[in-house]
Amino acid sequence: MVISIAVLAVGSVFLLFRPKGKGLPPVEAPPEPPAPTLEEPAKPGLDEAEGGATTTLPPPPVAPVAPVEELLKAPEIEIPLPSAGRMVRLRSRLARSQTVLGRSLLELLSRDRLDDDVWDEIEETLITADIGVSTTRAMVEDLRTKVKVLGTRSPDEVRKLLREELLTQVSPDLDRALRTEAHGERPAVVLVVGVNGTGKTTTSGKLARVLVGDGKKVVLGAADTFRAAATDQLQTWGDRVGAATVRGPEGGDPASVAFDAVAKGIEDKVDTVIIDTAGRLHTKTGLMDELGKVKRVIEKKATVDEVLLVLDATTGQNGMRQAQVFAEVVNVTGIALTKLDGTAKGGIVISVQRELGVPVKLVGLGEGPDDLAPFDPEVFVDAILGD
Repeated sequence: MVISIAVLAVGSVFLLFRPKGKGLPPVEAPPEPPAPTLEEPAKPGLDEAEGGATTTLPPPPVAPVAPVEELLKAPEIEIPLPSAGRMVRLRSRLARSQTVLGRSLLELLSRDRLDDDVWDEIEETLITADIGVSTTRAMVEDLRTKVKVLGTRSPDEVRKLLREELLTQVSPDLDRALRTEAHGERPAVVLVVGVNGTGKTTTSGKLARVLVGDGKKVVLGAADTFRAAATDQLQTWGDRVGAATVRGPEGGDPASVAFDAVAKGIEDKVDTVIIDTAGRLHTKTGLMDELGKVKRVIEKKATVDEVLLVLDATTGQNGMRQAQVFAEVVNVTGIALTKLDGTAKGGIVISVQRELGVPVKLVGLGEGPDDLAPFDPEVFVDAILGD
């Protein structure tokens, strides 16, 4: 009995003095994150960097969108210079590459004694200038005869003598006018032909600028359907001067495009239609026959007034072979010599005219849009001889 009372007393004392707050704390649910709002998006990582603080940034400025009318604005139309006086303005470019010939001839002809060795040098100088063997011999023979008749030779007399001879060989009496005037209700048609790499498409575009500068209305026909870049290039040339460009599907029928271009020219009552043909190789008979087909199809709608053969003046006598083959397929009426301001030798002007009986009507004297000029024989000869 006594023992039981003692146990109860000890247990009561233990419960009375038991330490409080001992044991595992209650588990609490994590706080719910605040719902994001569209007006004030929180910056990522800002809570960790700044102890949980949140900063609201203003939305970035929005660039104004241009109206549809401005995005579709047509390119500004350029007003080219007229053709009159172009070659005079570009004479310095021609002189830089051609005066070597003139100076060499003047120096040789001014020597005190003109023996056979000197005449051989004169002949070699002329042949090197791409004048051609037969033409060179004829020139040397004429010069020898005139020198004998002249007797004494002052520098002015030699210069005058050489100028007369060169001018005679360039044939100033040839008709170099471009037939680009409309006749009746039909426009004039200019067919531009030539091999790859001669600058044919560029010449077509520059010719359009020449005609627009002279006050004519022009339509361009992109009949080089085998090269998409040529069509796009011609379109760009036309857009610059406000000339419509007729084009067809890539690889389409060139004759069909040419026909449609002439029809467009008749409908719009333009003065001139310029047809840029494919730069086909003159050694492929089938392709040359196709060029003849283009001309025949055009003639069902209108007359082909000009056939311009574009030649690279730097190719020299190789250009003669090109000219002869093209002349057999289409009736070439004029030559456009490109790159005459570079390393070209001006004698090609004389030789190509002499061999074909076709005048050089246009010359390219640079890479600028207005560097195509009507050929002027006197300006050309004076540029060769220098000031």
